Amino acid sequence: MPAGIFRVCLVVITAIVNHPLLFPKENATVPEDTEEIIQRMKEREENLRLEQLRLEQEMAGQESAQKALEEAPKLEEKLEEDALRWDLWSAMSMVVFLLIELWRQDFQDGNWQDWAGEEDDMAILGKAFKGVALPNKATLTNFYERCIVGVTGEMARMRELVEGFADDLLEALRSVCNRDADMEVEECIGVGSMYENWRVRKPYVCDLIVPFTPPEPYRFRSQVWCSGDSIPPDKQGYGTIKVCRRDEDVAGCICDKTKLGEDMLCLLHSQASQTRHNSEREDLLCFNNTQYLDADQVMKWFQIAITKAWNRISHKYEFDLTFSLLDSPGALKIKFRSGKSIAFNITPVVQCEDSDVYFISHFPRSGLTADPSSNTYWFLTFAVYERRFIHSLSKTLPANACHLSCLQILSFLHEKQCSLSGPSGLTNYHLKTAMLHLLQTRPRQDWAPENLEARLQDMLKFLEKSLQEKKLCHFFIGNRKVPEELGFPGIFQKAEPLNLFRSFVLHRDIYQKTVDTFHEMLRNTAALINEYTVHVPIEHTNGLHKECL
Repeated sequence: MPAGIFRVCLVVITAIVNHPLLFPKENATVPEDTEEIIQRMKEREENLRLEQLRLEQEMAGQESAQKALEEAPKLEEKLEEDALRWDLWSAMSMVVFLLIELWRQDFQDGNWQDWAGEEDDMAILGKAFKGVALPNKATLTNFYERCIVGVTGEMARMRELVEGFADDLLEALRSVCNRDADMEVEECIGVGSMYENWRVRKPYVCDLIVPFTPPEPYRFRSQVWCSGDSIPPDKQGYGTIKVCRRDEDVAGCICDKTKLGEDMLCLLHSQASQTRHNSEREDLLCFNNTQYLDADQVMKWFQIAITKAWNRISHKYEFDLTFSLLDSPGALKIKFRSGKSIAFNITPVVQCEDSDVYFISHFPRSGLTADPSSNTYWFLTFAVYERRFIHSLSKTLPANACHLSCLQILSFLHEKQCSLSGPSGLTNYHLKTAMLHLLQTRPRQDWAPENLEARLQDMLKFLEKSLQEKKLCHFFIGNRKVPEELGFPGIFQKAEPLNLFRSFVLHRDIYQKTVDTFHEMLRNTAALINEYTVHVPIEHTNGLHKECL
């Protein structure tokens, strides 16, 4: 900057010194043509003005460059902040875009409806789905009367036969067991579709559960996943059964929980006493020298006891009794000499405290079995409360209510579809759970027989929405609206809801197969129903019952 000022001053001084009017030469005269001189002076002044302007611009450029050098670090920091801010917004925008894209793909793949909202024109149900509609009321009623109504009387006769034989078999079992050392069995209880009057497909299978208790002076102490005990998170719906002496402290002795040194002994339990207790636990069907009841040990004990009991009473009957499944405690089959057979399940269970909830180890027909490595975890069944709820609620519904009719039709369609396209992750228990939820939420008058078509659509929509969300809550667990007259335990009402579709979250292939089968069932609904109702004379109804079932 000083150099620029010096150059400007030098130009000004030079101009003044050389100006002809201020310093005229000696003996010189003023030219006669003054206009020409004045013109040259103006040109000189213009050149000096331009040179001064150029120098000022140069000085301004130098100042700008110096200022830019001084502000460069600040500008660089600002650019870095702007770049960071831009990267953050870009990342957030990308995440939002991906989420929207994933939601759009799921929505397009599933084409789901909102259960509480209005009908969607692209819904998979009804006439909007590729021209396929559910059968009308008349067709559904005709199908139900021809293919389903006639099974009720046959189920009642079979229940009576199975219950009578089961009572005789259990009485013989009690007589062959050692009352001082063996488990004690109680009276059997009928559960499931055969006792809730909605089973429609053959073979008819009666499900009986038999509570058992340990001999004196022992007792069972149950621990469930929602009681705060140490149950793994993946064992929701399960519990353990501890075999304790009646006079034993619940907390137990510390020697059972810690390893004592080689030179230390428990003053309450000697080595001989510990050996004797381990032997007793083996007799009490416990798992590997623990106090926890072993499901496999119980199965072996029960199968041996059933075999002994049958050997004692077999001479009274003109049929044979065999085990139809060896991996189930009491999957039995009665074989008559005529070639006919009757299958039924009689499964040992343990009562959960003083309630009608039971621990069950094996589900021979549903696949709901405990892992082989988890023999001490028992599944809880609420079948008694389910039967009681359906029976009590039926008294408040209109005459000939359509709730069981909907469940029977849906069960029939689903099993027919599975026979065509293979097994599905959707079970009859899921279908019943959907019906129980709708029974609790819909007004009683909506279940009148003339609303059969509407309620069937409601069940299909409910199942569709549940499949889309991969969430179907257990009806009793976590349900605070269970009627008080059922006497349902509060510990299960206050628990977190149990998702029956939680396996679909981990097993994508099973989930996709289940959804495909469900949609295929919807497409084939009209054809499956018309197959058994079109052009069939009334007089052939009985023969049609046998064909349907």
